[in-house]
Amino acid sequence: MSKPNLARRVAEAAEIALTTRKYVTFIDVVTALRWLHTRHVDTWRQGRAATLAELAAVDEDRLLATAGLLRDWARAKGLKPVDTPYVAGTRDRRELRFTAAHAQEPFRVHWLSPDLSEARVRRLTEAQSKAPDLVAVSPLDDWTCASCAGTGPYLIMEDDTPHCLTCADMDHLVFLPSGNAALSRRAKQESGLSAVVVRYNRRRRLYQRQGLLVEEAALAAAEDRCLADEEVRLRRRERDRVRRADQDVEFQARMAAEIARLFPGCPEERAREIAEHAGLRGSGRVGRSAAARALDENAITLAVIASIRHLDTDYDSLLMSGVPRMEARERIRGAIERKLEEFRVPR
Repeated sequence: MSKPNLARRVAEAAEIALTTRKYVTFIDVVTALRWLHTRHVDTWRQGRAATLAELAAVDEDRLLATAGLLRDWARAKGLKPVDTPYVAGTRDRRELRFTAAHAQEPFRVHWLSPDLSEARVRRLTEAQSKAPDLVAVSPLDDWTCASCAGTGPYLIMEDDTPHCLTCADMDHLVFLPSGNAALSRRAKQESGLSAVVVRYNRRRRLYQRQGLLVEEAALAAAEDRCLADEEVRLRRRERDRVRRADQDVEFQARMAAEIARLFPGCPEERAREIAEHAGLRGSGRVGRSAAARALDENAITLAVIASIRHLDTDYDSLLMSGVPRMEARERIRGAIERKLEEFRVPR
């Protein structure tokens, strides 16, 4: 990839992050470029990789060049640089390394919008500088503690080796499964020591949160607090549900309008259906991505292509007949291009 092309892609990814969150990080850019998946970042933050670069799809020099291009773009935009420490979610809280061969400073800088108030900048800086939660892994396979040669239901990484809760001095903690956000939040607040429990999902190829390890007394105190204000929290949840529904309707309307602008030949009802389908909250579809929420042209186009693929081609039939996914996509490529051209011509 040429440097001008890389600079353009870096700028596009950074602009989306800035629009969405009012600040940009190196990790925002490299995940948007798809050189790293969020699961790779999670693995690194858990202290299970020596450097982030070893998990990336490009070499360290390309990562360094990307950090430089992000810096140039951010300075031209007048963004405020904030050096942010990155530490592992391990007991030793060691500094995380982005690469092995280069200084870490270019990667740690977070670029903040000048439009943010001083109070918001202070809160963001404090949040970004806060050490991540300790992470306990619920392993899929048999494992052995590096200290006692025993095993257990959870392991904690220390010095790049697994340790059981007893050897990590955490065997007094109890497990609180995910599912009750208020109880989990309050138990963590009450507990002097806690850890997030994750488990690897082989199908999705990422670590998923299972719950928390907290002190038993903290869990009891949190349960008492939740019982005391249960009715208030129920009313608040209902208000939040209505508010989110209103936000979704407004977002989907804006997406439908952007589809109509980019594809004036697309029928109004079809544009609305694409927006409602792609922008469904919790669906994980392209319409819920940061790029789509910023009404990025590429993300909107991908949502339209997805609709054409399933409604205007025999793609689904090809998959059902056993045709490999990539081969099926290649077979329908021409049909998709023709439909896109039809949608681009005003009616």
